[in-house]
Amino acid sequence: MSAPQKVVLMILDGWGIGSGDGSDAIATARTPFMDGLAEGAPHARLFTDGEHVGLPKGQMGNSEVGHLNIGAGRVVFQDLVRIDRAIADGTLEQNPVLQEAFAQARVEGRRLHFIGLVSDGGVHSHQDH
Repeated sequence: MSAPQKVVLMILDGWGIGSGDGSDAIATARTPFMDGLAEGAPHARLFTDGEHVGLPKGQMGNSEVGHLNIGAGRVVFQDLVRIDRAIADGTLEQNPVLQEAFAQARVEGRRLHFIGLVSDGGVHSHQDH
């Protein structure tokens, strides 16, 4: 049996493989150490957006989403996608907590208020909800 090989998992927030043009800060910077790693060490390119990290297609990811997926070793569907799916397949309407809240408000003749986030950010909330 051979000796175990060493592995480094290096996560650099904000560092990415971009277009390589003048608008790409990483490509225009002098990065000899990173260039050496890219040329001489095994490495992988990760997709960090959309369905690759449990977000809707075309939605930009962020550090939190990236770290969660790397740590889990699989795609972790974010709340936005889970809510969208629950609306689409009708399971949101059958959520027992929501059903109980609606029933209690109906029986007591009271209003039911929902509090949440609304934005076009797409990670923690979305205006479509």
